Amino acid sequence: MNGSSFDWQLSETDDALQQLLVQHAQCEAVVVDTEFMRRDTFFPRAALIQLCFVGSNTAWLLDPLRIADFTPLKKLFADTAVVKIIHSPSEDLEVFQHFLGTLPEPLFDTQRAAAFLNLGFGLGYRALVEQMSGLEIPKGETRSNWLARPLSEAQLAYAAQDVIPLAPIYSEMMRQLQRSGRLEWLLEDGAQAVAAARGEGAPAYHRIKSAWKLNRLQLAALAALCDWREQRARQLDKPRNWILQDKVCLQIAEQGPRNLDDLLRIQDLPAATLRKQGERLLEVLSSDLQGERPAPLPRPLSAAQRETLKALKQAARELAANWELAAEVLLPAKDYELMVRLGAGEELSRPAHWDGWRAQRLIEPLLQLSTQRAQ
Repeated sequence: MNGSSFDWQLSETDDALQQLLVQHAQCEAVVVDTEFMRRDTFFPRAALIQLCFVGSNTAWLLDPLRIADFTPLKKLFADTAVVKIIHSPSEDLEVFQHFLGTLPEPLFDTQRAAAFLNLGFGLGYRALVEQMSGLEIPKGETRSNWLARPLSEAQLAYAAQDVIPLAPIYSEMMRQLQRSGRLEWLLEDGAQAVAAARGEGAPAYHRIKSAWKLNRLQLAALAALCDWREQRARQLDKPRNWILQDKVCLQIAEQGPRNLDDLLRIQDLPAATLRKQGERLLEVLSSDLQGERPAPLPRPLSAAQRETLKALKQAARELAANWELAAEVLLPAKDYELMVRLGAGEELSRPAHWDGWRAQRLIEPLLQLSTQRAQ
């Protein structure tokens, strides 16, 4: 079918999905995108999955509200002979991890590819398409209710335009990355993004601002509260802050309530939460504080360390300029603080993405600079 200038086919049955993937069994690469909703839930809800096989000019739109058996798509995602092309894939990976339990590998992130080709860091999909193909993509159905059925032709056309233009762009990016010797860099970063999506990440309480001010007993309380909140949010499929806000977790951990009267004094604890979950919160605090207490979190950097931080970022910018790429693609901003702390002798783990292409070119020189400045 044709919605605007893009051809698309809507697949709503198990047989249609099976036939589609048999038909394209020999394809070497496929563009992937998702439409999902996450306004009042913990987990993203898959509403549509878009595929465009490189060499084709048709978007195949898979309806997860109609298709029951996604085994063929899982097999495609697990097939490492087929490159999966996604623009800025972090949210899509989360959708697939929850919905399918399978992640697309190998991953070719066109947003990161644009940074490696010095086209700009964090380049949006529409900006990338316009820059590389001259095609202007309208925003259209961005705020649609993608879980409503039936989907309109305007929605399906919008979904199609999110994958079809990326197929020829991928082919051109491949050629440029191979010429520059950075294709392996991109694929390494894609593999690390997939591994990170599979992992659990840092403990939940590490994300609470000002948690570094707490002592070890208070940190144990905060960790227990955050773990309880995480489990309940997953169980009820509701956002974390609907269960208990960060600031309330911090207030409870700081004050260490022992009974309901103590909880009543927590300034921002909603009355409904106190009434329904007060006893449970006290149980969490009393039962989970008997074990090993977490180590104190790092304090903010000192003035001298902040100067080292600036020096590291400047050195990274100079390296990026020499390599003719966006400095932001080298490392996440938080990594520079980690380098400062490692250089000062703190015992901290090195992230997995410091291995591979970054190790000798980037990480070791910056760590050496950090260590020298700490002496």
